[in-house]
Amino acid sequence: MTAHVLTTPYFLTALVALGMAWAFERADPDSGTSRALSLALAMVGVAIIANNRVFELALEGPLPAWAGSFEWVLRVRRTIPAGELRTLFGDKVLRIAQLLIVCYGIAAVRYPEVRMHEFFGGINNPLEWSRQVVVLFAAPMGLAMLLWAGSIVLCLNRRPDPAERVRLIAFLLACPIIVASLVVPRSIAPITTVLGLIVLLMGAMRHAQLHGRRGLFMSRFLSPQVAALVNTEGLRGAMRDTVQDLSVVCCDLRGFTAFATAHTSDQIIALLREYYDAVGIAVVDVEGTIKDYAGDGVLVLVGAPVAVADHADRAVRLARRIRELVGAVLVSRSGAGVRLGIGVGVASGPVTVGVVGGDSRLEYAAVGQAVNLAARLCARARAGEILLDPATVARAQAASVRDFSAGTPLELKGFVEPVAALANALE
Repeated sequence: MTAHVLTTPYFLTALVALGMAWAFERADPDSGTSRALSLALAMVGVAIIANNRVFELALEGPLPAWAGSFEWVLRVRRTIPAGELRTLFGDKVLRIAQLLIVCYGIAAVRYPEVRMHEFFGGINNPLEWSRQVVVLFAAPMGLAMLLWAGSIVLCLNRRPDPAERVRLIAFLLACPIIVASLVVPRSIAPITTVLGLIVLLMGAMRHAQLHGRRGLFMSRFLSPQVAALVNTEGLRGAMRDTVQDLSVVCCDLRGFTAFATAHTSDQIIALLREYYDAVGIAVVDVEGTIKDYAGDGVLVLVGAPVAVADHADRAVRLARRIRELVGAVLVSRSGAGVRLGIGVGVASGPVTVGVVGGDSRLEYAAVGQAVNLAARLCARARAGEILLDPATVARAQAASVRDFSAGTPLELKGFVEPVAALANALE
């Protein structure tokens, strides 16, 4: 058997595949789907080296490369909510494809010379392939790729996350080109492999762009803990509409209109920036979600998108922390006859949460009586005062609300019955 030397074109092709694998892993290390794709690309590079360097030791074979890509598709499928769809068939198709590649790999080790001399570079004479070549190599590889492509089509039909959709389509186009390098003449095999990798890289770049926009949205509106959830379930899965029992904290400034009248726009923006920063620090401490900024008002959800059992206690703690941090800001900004203060309202109950909007703009929506009640309580709170609704008091531990006292039930717009809120005010 003639020794096969790792030529420069093959070495460069393998280097490109390994470099892309490293880049994909480093760009998105927390995503299981990205790690699976990175592994597939790494094994493409390993297979290229093995096929051209250590063939005589019978250690070559592209088994890990294609098996890894199948696993990546399977992981992507599992990030998509199934709803009423039966998805077991698509998963089984991928497992069958992996099994076929295992058979191909075993045959490659068992019959290395047949594979190297009769199957590789055989596109010019496929009709002359022996039955052995067809059964051991051509049929398993071809059938595996057809099953894999069919599973991707089924996956695309389930409307996956837009970023993963782009990468799936790119891989659907790129993989046949890469696989073609097995049967095209060996002189052009590196070219077809690189072309396939370029197609995949284009899809990956678009995926990174969409993923970056999503990350900006997540970091702007949602708590950091959501990132891990999105990486495992996808944006659609992690943020589909759900009804969750949570707490809502609403705060706004007292004396802001007078301050805005007496100060320049630059001073107003500076105040709002410090105010929002202070609220943001407090929200991070309780792993809350900033739902909305509206002028001098901020609406925060505690217990969504990631549900927490102690959301009422966290909400009370958040209200106190907002009053403390924002109060320090307002003291430094008050003056010239203008006194600034902060009022906070807290309410708890079932709320429907989810993402609304189109591709160009997304917003995290929350709809429920607790949202309206928190806003109404906030509007009635005096400077330095926190108002809690009865549902929050009932859900919180006694120690959290021991220094809150009951007052006269409040008549609130939109609520038929008066609300027996508990109050805590600064001395």
